[in-house]
Amino acid sequence: MTERRYVDRATTLAEIAPDSSVTISTLAGEDGRFSATPPLNEPPVSYLEDTEAPAFILANTKRGIGLGSKRNTVTPASDREALVIVTGRRTLCLVGKQSTDEVIEVPHESVAAAEVHTGFRAHRLAVRTPRNIYHCWLNRRTETDRIEAAAAYIEDRQPETPEEIESDDKASQVMYRGQPVNPETHPGVSPDTPETVADGGDDAVSEDDTDEPTVMYRGQPIDNTAE
Repeated sequence: MTERRYVDRATTLAEIAPDSSVTISTLAGEDGRFSATPPLNEPPVSYLEDTEAPAFILANTKRGIGLGSKRNTVTPASDREALVIVTGRRTLCLVGKQSTDEVIEVPHESVAAAEVHTGFRAHRLAVRTPRNIYHCWLNRRTETDRIEAAAAYIEDRQPETPEEIESDDKASQVMYRGQPVNPETHPGVSPDTPETVADGGDDAVSEDDTDEPTVMYRGQPIDNTAE
């Protein structure tokens, strides 16, 4: 059972949040944005600083967060989610792994741009820094207006001259078959190789790479989210 202190704080934060995506149950870790199971190993509210308040909570269950490249992703475990919590201070990405949670953050003072990309099967919030880009994959059921509002919220807080952040070094890694490219382990692959080659030769991931399977009937997609 979730500790009472987490529920109490989640209740307060959800009440003052400007967007209804910030819910008590998700913040307290009782269920996710798109599932009835806990999204992370720890309550999402436990990752917020004492005076930090979330404005939006976005999520996906499969794709995760792309670091530098849409293919260089940190993906959630099968029974977890990846949450993108936009607060007044940062974009906080929490990825539920098997026994722990991966934490990726982009402070607003390091943001150069926040871009919205929509697709038939998945959406994406791209947060750019001076040297890199963080691809926040989002469930296709996420409303476009909500993603655009989150992007505008981030850009309203970005400075004229964004600061570089150390975590960009991790986002710069070129991956090949799930491993960082380096001369010792991948002598035939150059770190300067475009991602479509370094990632194994496939085309780059598009917004239409599914977050959930699409069921077709007589050539038309079936909306399995309808009541």
